[in-house]
Amino acid sequence: MGKRKSKAKPPPKKRMDKLDTVFSCPFCNHGTSVECRIDMKNLIGEAVCGICQENFSTTVTALTEPIDIYSEWIDECERVNNVEDDEA
Repeated sequence: MGKRKSKAKPPPKKRMDKLDTVFSCPFCNHGTSVECRIDMKNLIGEAVCGICQENFSTTVTALTEPIDIYSEWIDECERVNNVEDDEA
């Protein structure tokens, strides 16, 4: 008589790397000066530069991460710059 086969353990889950919460400012180009905060109670995300005091606010969802707020800020800056270039 043989032994019963033991059930193989499932492989361990891969850990997701933490995303950044501080970024470089698009206005003063100072590294790690922009801090992104998410207020889930009021559904507002805010990115603020600690050096030049520039800020950006947007609405957030349950899936929003700080990198999303910063990316929206950069996209909005590019959109405004492109509109100004088209008018000139």
